[in-house]
Amino acid sequence: MDKYIWLIPALPLAGFIINGVGRNILPKGLIGFLGSVLVLASFAISLGAFLQVKSTGAFNVNLCNWFSVGDFKVPFAFLVDQLSSLMLLIITGVGFLIHLYSVGYMKDDAGFGKFFSYLNLFVFFMLLLVLGSNYLIMFIGWEGVGLCSYLLIGFWYTNPDYADAAKKAFIMNRIGDLGFVIAIFIMILIFGSSSFSDIFSKAGTKDFAWVNFTLITMLLFVGAVGKSAQIPLFTWLPDAMAGPTPVSALIHAATMVTAGVYMVARSNILFTLAPITQHTIAVIGLSTAVLGALIALSQTDIKKVLAYSTVSQLGYMFLGLGVGAYTGAFFHVLTHAFFKALLFLGAGSVIHAVGGEQDMRKMGGLKGKLPITFITMLIGTLAISGIPPFAGFFSKDEILAAAFTHSTTMWVIGVITAMLTSFYMFRLLYLTFYGKFRGTHEQEHHLHESPPSMWIPLVVLAILSTVGGFIGVPESLGGHHWLGEFLAPVFKASAALVTVLPSAQQTEWTLMGVSVLGALVALGYAYTKYNKNGHVPLADGEERPAVADLSYHKFYIDELYDAVIRKPLDALSVFFYKVVDRMGIDGIVNGLGKGAIESSKGLRLLQTGNVGFYIFMMVVGIISILMYIVIKA
Repeated sequence: MDKYIWLIPALPLAGFIINGVGRNILPKGLIGFLGSVLVLASFAISLGAFLQVKSTGAFNVNLCNWFSVGDFKVPFAFLVDQLSSLMLLIITGVGFLIHLYSVGYMKDDAGFGKFFSYLNLFVFFMLLLVLGSNYLIMFIGWEGVGLCSYLLIGFWYTNPDYADAAKKAFIMNRIGDLGFVIAIFIMILIFGSSSFSDIFSKAGTKDFAWVNFTLITMLLFVGAVGKSAQIPLFTWLPDAMAGPTPVSALIHAATMVTAGVYMVARSNILFTLAPITQHTIAVIGLSTAVLGALIALSQTDIKKVLAYSTVSQLGYMFLGLGVGAYTGAFFHVLTHAFFKALLFLGAGSVIHAVGGEQDMRKMGGLKGKLPITFITMLIGTLAISGIPPFAGFFSKDEILAAAFTHSTTMWVIGVITAMLTSFYMFRLLYLTFYGKFRGTHEQEHHLHESPPSMWIPLVVLAILSTVGGFIGVPESLGGHHWLGEFLAPVFKASAALVTVLPSAQQTEWTLMGVSVLGALVALGYAYTKYNKNGHVPLADGEERPAVADLSYHKFYIDELYDAVIRKPLDALSVFFYKVVDRMGIDGIVNGLGKGAIESSKGLRLLQTGNVGFYIFMMVVGIISILMYIVIKA
């Protein structure tokens, strides 16, 4: 199997090249087939790699020696272990379903070939990110997915708002990436290597000052904050909805935003040795989860609700990482990939049916017209709300249980956030599928279920969202948590340093019961308000209660950033341009030039060609010299 691992990223890269070069030549059917089947082939090889890891354990694949500087050597090598093998399956498996969905969703778009080439490139860089055996290869993939997000978010670049959203995502990611690259330089300086094996083995010896681990992990976390949309660098993610819906599913579910979680989980020993950083991660993660949920409560754009839901769910993952529940955090990465991809693709199916409309106030009554989309989105909603036995119940409760052992306050806030999640997701479901249709007669006339290329991925993801949680059934419910046992070698060093006493079985049942009860109460309130009473959110311009208005306008955070950061920086750049650059630097350079020209004009006048004037000036010069000599004497 080792000799085929390089094909996992190479096949999507080949798809990018073929579809990119032939985007205006190849027929759409062939482009869609190649783009999808190459990712499917990558999934098949990834499945073989996973089975080998499950059978014989982790292995390295050294492709070549990339470069060396003195004793510092960097191989271009891949690490296939329990963590990366699961990530490979998520990226290629969910990625293939999104490619298949895109065949139907983008069939009428003029940029069909370009779109599929970008999707393939995105998958290539994400695979490179998780396969790399050192931080430098990880960083190549890290930057690559940032580039692809820019290309895909701004795919419809003729719309200035979409182009601005792409630039916003790119710039905010660069802020986080600066922290990541500085951390890599520091690790090379301290450990003399960028390879995971070297750094993690040396870190485990405790021969280094705690301040080193705190500095490194804080900088790594800055990178994760940008890529995984945590406070304060989260505002780019909702704006990423500007891209086509398959892009939203790819970025939000299976790839880019989970890169930060993967990086922290991969570097778990470093973070375990930096408790200050871990506490910071937990606080920021929980704060992000709450803020994302509060904003999602009042949004009326179906994709914006899901976008802020992603922000909130990512906060849950970082809460898990911060309290040391690395397995739980990764478990939620896995289940979230299933149900969030399902929800985004389901939202795309709804948007496709209503002619591009995204405002839920203009939907309603779609349950009978889009039965497959409704049933699958219902499953996705149950999963994300943490209702048993769907996937989200197991992963979310594992994080909440770990938070309870860490801090009761964090657990309480986490449960309240879970209730908010249940409310805004069932609000979305009732506004979209129940009641009477609130759109135009023309839209109602054209309502239809999506083609098989779009609903088949929904069905597959719905099945995964239903059964995916059973790989992590806790012992308190009669399971043995297969995922925890499988990932144990990756987190072994951290587990040896931190002893976590398991909660009593009765305590675990109580925690689960409270969480599920809270979700059901929120579900019931959403049902009463939006289905039974038929409430529809107010139209733009109508007066809302103060708290609801804050939520609807996203707590004016973008406006705050605009006033506190962008405008002062713009004013500073104008000052540097007009005063420092034009008046200062240009003024000096141009002044010297003008001075030389003007002085030469004056000196030119001395060359008159009049002999009498020359004799006069000679006499003046002699007299001046004699006076100088007399005075000097």
